[in-house]
Amino acid sequence: MSGINSGGARPRFYSVAEVARIFGMSRVTVYRAIADKEFPAVKIRGRLIIPAAAVDAMAEAAVTAQGVVDAAAFTAEGA
Repeated sequence: MSGINSGGARPRFYSVAEVARIFGMSRVTVYRAIADKEFPAVKIRGRLIIPAAAVDAMAEAAVTAQGVVDAAAFTAEGA
C-alpha cells in the first residue's frame, strides 16, 4: 500500500482505491459513501483523498467497542 505521502513515512492520506482495498470493498462503494456524506474525504480539484487518521480512528473505535462501527454515524459524530 503506497498511500499518498512523501518518502517512506506513514501516509497521511489514502486514495479511494487504497481505502477500497483496505476495507475489502469496491471503489464505487467508497465513492458512494463519500457522496452520501457517510465517509470522510478531502476534495482537491475533483480528486478525493481520505485522511489516514479517519481510517485509523474507525478501526480503533471498532476494536475499542469490540463491535461494529457504522461509518455514517462515525462521520456524523465528527470523530
